Amino acid sequence: MNALKKNSSKPVGGASVQSQTFSIAAYLSNHKKVGTETLIKLFKTWFASLMTWLVIGIAFALPLILYILLNNANQLGGEWQGKPRISIYLKADLGAAETSTLLNSLIQNEAVASAKLITAEAALAEFQTQSGFKDVLSSLPFNPLPAVIEVEPKAVSPASLKLLVTKLADQPSIESVSFDLDWVERLFAILALGERFVTALSVFLGLGVLLSIGNTIRLAIENRRAEIEVVKLVGGTDSFVRRPFLYLGFWYGLGGALFAWLMVQISLIFLSSPIERLLHSYQNEFYLVGLGFVETLILLASGAFLGVLGAGIAVGRHLHQIEPT
Repeated sequence: MNALKKNSSKPVGGASVQSQTFSIAAYLSNHKKVGTETLIKLFKTWFASLMTWLVIGIAFALPLILYILLNNANQLGGEWQGKPRISIYLKADLGAAETSTLLNSLIQNEAVASAKLITAEAALAEFQTQSGFKDVLSSLPFNPLPAVIEVEPKAVSPASLKLLVTKLADQPSIESVSFDLDWVERLFAILALGERFVTALSVFLGLGVLLSIGNTIRLAIENRRAEIEVVKLVGGTDSFVRRPFLYLGFWYGLGGALFAWLMVQISLIFLSSPIERLLHSYQNEFYLVGLGFVETLILLASGAFLGVLGAGIAVGRHLHQIEPT
């Protein structure tokens, strides 16, 4: 009897597992079917869909272009910001041994990334080459230029740089320290302002995307009011009715992000040539950099997320108002 009971219990468990597997497969199949049908309907009304995608794409593209320009500005100043130079002018009567001791102490300083000595003779030779007054400078009875140590600090924040410059200027073997701290503070303030402006613009335009997608979904709900009433009349659940509209928002958001990426790429092609030509005239090797792979994925994911969110808000607000009569 016990054996029979055990054997008789097996089909029940197997049927339960099969039922669950079938239920999951049917659920996924329905999602695939709804998502595909929604996309096909969008392409059938391609002109209206294109207009919506362009509106969403423009809303995404504006902060993206500003972000890329700001990122390239950071990169353009990256060589300077990452490697700022502090020029230390040594006293004229400083001997070679004292100069070497000072250089070694700077190299061993925890706040200094590197230090390079430019002797007075090397400084004069470089100045003669660059200024074009070689004959005039050669006629001078003595070398007017002091020895210089170029220091590259590890930190680039204005506070840390100011502290390092103050400590260096207090040393008796140093005549003066040259570094434009006010300009550094101004640069960092401009970059910080730019980052906040891009963030604020992204938030506002993100809200615009939500409203645009929400309004489009609201119109789609109104256009399918009779169909929704019939589905609810025959027992369709809210989640079943909601699903096509969520996929509609998903495709709108993803398509808008793709159009934004395309607009940004076209804008970069349009802007890169004059910008690079301008910077090359200043003998600066610079190439405009666009969105990377990870940034592109974030853009697409953000578009899809905002699309589903906007659709969910619109469906949640308007769907419960439609009931079969």
